[in-house]
Amino acid sequence: MYEPHDILKQYWGYDGFRPLQEDIIQSILDGNDTLALLPTGGGKSICFQVPALAQEGLCIVISPLIALMKDQVYNLKKREISAEAIFSGMGKRQIDRILTNAALGKIKLLYLSPERLQSELFQERLKQMKVNFLAIDEAHCISQWGYDFRPAYLKIAEAREWMGNVPVLALTASATERVKQDIQDKLLFKANRHIYQKSFQRANLSYSIFEEENKMTKLLQVLKNVKGTGIVYVRSRKRTKAIAELLRKNRIKADFYHGGLDGATRSRKQDKWIKDKIRVMVCTNAFGMGIDKPDVRVVVHMDLPESLEAYYQEAGRGGRDEKKAYAVLLYNEADCIQLRKQLTNSFPEVADIKKTYQAIANFYQVAVGAGENQDFPLKIGEICKTYSIKPLTFFNSLKILSENHYLITNDSTFVPSRLIVRLDREELYKFEIANKKLEPYIKAILRTYGGRVFDEYVDIREAALAANYKVPTKYIVHALRLLHQQQVIDYVPQAEQPKIIFTRPRVDQSNLQLDTELMEFRKKVRTDNVEAVIAYTQNKYHCRSLELVRYYGELADERCGVCDLCLARKKLAVEADLLDKMVFEIKDLLNESPTEVKTLMGKLEHHPRPEVIKVLRWMRESHQLDVNEERMVFLM
Repeated sequence: MYEPHDILKQYWGYDGFRPLQEDIIQSILDGNDTLALLPTGGGKSICFQVPALAQEGLCIVISPLIALMKDQVYNLKKREISAEAIFSGMGKRQIDRILTNAALGKIKLLYLSPERLQSELFQERLKQMKVNFLAIDEAHCISQWGYDFRPAYLKIAEAREWMGNVPVLALTASATERVKQDIQDKLLFKANRHIYQKSFQRANLSYSIFEEENKMTKLLQVLKNVKGTGIVYVRSRKRTKAIAELLRKNRIKADFYHGGLDGATRSRKQDKWIKDKIRVMVCTNAFGMGIDKPDVRVVVHMDLPESLEAYYQEAGRGGRDEKKAYAVLLYNEADCIQLRKQLTNSFPEVADIKKTYQAIANFYQVAVGAGENQDFPLKIGEICKTYSIKPLTFFNSLKILSENHYLITNDSTFVPSRLIVRLDREELYKFEIANKKLEPYIKAILRTYGGRVFDEYVDIREAALAANYKVPTKYIVHALRLLHQQQVIDYVPQAEQPKIIFTRPRVDQSNLQLDTELMEFRKKVRTDNVEAVIAYTQNKYHCRSLELVRYYGELADERCGVCDLCLARKKLAVEADLLDKMVFEIKDLLNESPTEVKTLMGKLEHHPRPEVIKVLRWMRESHQLDVNEERMVFLM
């Protein structure tokens, strides 16, 4: 075993751990089941990467996002740490090679999706591996109370038995008290469990909410006042491009990003933003996960998020360097109406769900009783057009079918082409002599990617090879396919299209059994999430930061002093205790019925008159109360 501090210094160059990291690491090394809640940017990955290196064997990491797995494996390999990920789009030979290396002890961290953990092939190969512990990233996905429930996570506990009941480390950035308990229950935590939670308060992050009809004007004002890198979140892919163009017209370097762009384009845009070649990224929530940019100064939400958990994580991408940053939410009454409407649309009728299932099975020509574990390219547009299904109905029906374990979809991400040379150097040389037409292509591979192509799969770009060799890209692709056919190389062309997978044999539409109680339960959870967002947005009095941390069950009573509401209170120049007392009294007096201004002032005469006027004016400006034409004061 190696000391965690030595590992941290050797591989990451840090002299010390962040708060709670060392405690979490030691808990795992002591064999305890551990739940760690560290806010966005709190260094969760270190908590399982260091103990993985400190012990014999390998750590299996469960993650729901391919992009996140790829990003972490890439960064670990840069530090010369042996890590691999298995995800859809990979060739069988490559998967087999990774599993063999894991069994031989050549890999320290193996990343998998929760669905992959259930495959019979993996379960069989797992018996040959020495697993030191199981790490579960985004652990809130296991809870049906959570905002991002994934049914496949419910099966993870079974894997503990196959691994010899190794310790479990569950990590998440945010979870309510109910979700925290659910995570422990669902993962079958043992009695020797430890829970570590960093405060959800971010002292350097100023939360502000503005009710605006013209959001674009306010956005330009925010970006003008706050210098530095920014993120602008919207719910519509189309609007990402439109807003980015408007920002550029106003001389702000901006670009747009969403899940519908091809992988190469997404990578290029993300790289430009990270390197400060563009200042503002206008994006959907597809952007941000796994991106480590500490100097984001402002995060703006142009639309209401679906949950406070999502908002907290996205807003929390600002100020990871612990310097002052701003989280700004722009909304109007129409947004609240739209959010509730989207909630209603998220739960289609049972008949629509059955129609969608039937359409999918017919489109892919899957017979009743067949199709288990078969996957197909997901072609939403074609299916909806063929069977007259609204895309939104299709998408939401698919989610419910997944929660009922009939189908699953993988997340779409760019997986570049890869290859490995299957012959040794001497055999390859003999092949080159016997196949002169293919010799130049082999030399181009070796010159471009070096000797590592004999030892591991390397990511390749056919276009780059074609440019180096000065031939059309199609010639390179043809040559690679020929070399693959002749078993000189294993060539896996790039994959980017999401897939749909039948997790059980197809049933007839009439025999489709949907758990309606589960559907109603999920609808209630989603409704609670939406109403919490609206309540948080419409709050005009309580500190924004306090409202967020209390949502997570954290006991706190000290205002942040930097959110828009705290700053407005400061401008009043009224002592905090006196202000709270007066607001409580005023609301209590107006609770029963509106009161004439003069009468109200009379009932508050035990307070200094100048302070009463200040407080009443402030309450009116913050939309807590109003005055009608008859000079009657009433609560809003």
